Amino acid sequence: MRLGWRTYPLRLREPLRISRSTMPGRNAVQVDLSHDGVHGHGEVVTSVYYGLDLPAILDMLAALRGRVRGYHEPETLLADLPALAAELPAGMLAGLDAAVHDLLGRRAGMPVHRWLGRPAWSPVPTAYTIGLVAPDHAGATARALVQRGFQLIKVKCGDEVDSVRVAAVRAAAPAARLVLDPNGAWTPEQSVRMLDVLRAHGIDAVEQPIAPGTPQRLAWISARTDVPVIADEDAATVAHVDALAGAVTGINIKIAKCGGIHAAQRIVDAARAHGMDLMLGCLVASSLGIAPAVHLASEARWIDLDGHLLLADDPWTGLGGDDGVLRLTGEPGLGVRALR
Repeated sequence: MRLGWRTYPLRLREPLRISRSTMPGRNAVQVDLSHDGVHGHGEVVTSVYYGLDLPAILDMLAALRGRVRGYHEPETLLADLPALAAELPAGMLAGLDAAVHDLLGRRAGMPVHRWLGRPAWSPVPTAYTIGLVAPDHAGATARALVQRGFQLIKVKCGDEVDSVRVAAVRAAAPAARLVLDPNGAWTPEQSVRMLDVLRAHGIDAVEQPIAPGTPQRLAWISARTDVPVIADEDAATVAHVDALAGAVTGINIKIAKCGGIHAAQRIVDAARAHGMDLMLGCLVASSLGIAPAVHLASEARWIDLDGHLLLADDPWTGLGGDDGVLRLTGEPGLGVRALR
């Protein structure tokens, strides 16, 4: 097998401000695997939060090239990927995992979800994220989103105008489902107070209201509100999910956070065993980076796979979503195509 890559920038339509940072864009690395004339692709994106910068990604790929050449079948590489978890960041592992799945699906002539044994797949609505912008801007954005067809809106929180922003979004989108995401900016006590006020706007769920590291405090919040609480950064592994049993309503699975499709499926199984609901989330990425999660979308109560929709210029196509609904092409593999 052969491993190659190329880099490209991902620029956002507008900077995305959340409670811990403001991001105008990021870099992406397309990971290419080839075997017997069949090619598979995955994507790794840079992330300050997850400690991945472009030089580090490229160094890791260069170090992996010789090892990948030693594999004679992609199935063997796929089986060995969990062993690489001790050496590679989850985002790197997810990019390799996606490329292997894309290759295997293409070789078998079927979409990845069918190759995984999930033959049923239908279009799914996705959220669209509104950052920490002025309330009037948030309201105007929400109005435009529902006119396009969006039924689920994620509203970032974590500043002094959270209440006004959420009220503006609700006024502009009276029938939309709203998910709040403070990215860990609230304290437990503040979370309960804010949710008590904001629940009047019909909040569908709140995602990671407090900083990660104290899952027992998520349980404390859950016991004091009827708004479903979703763990994000506190839920990256099966062990995390086991520790969260009974503490939250749901968990947010991100392919780049957990290490790929294979790891995500294990987390899905663990969450289901504990009776937890699922959210499928993402980092800002191109359609190539979002595609692996889309193939698992039938598993989730909340779909938040809008990373490609936030871009000014997506270098890949094949997922749709501009009208609030994700649709696979039905083509083999991940089902996305490069535009440049």
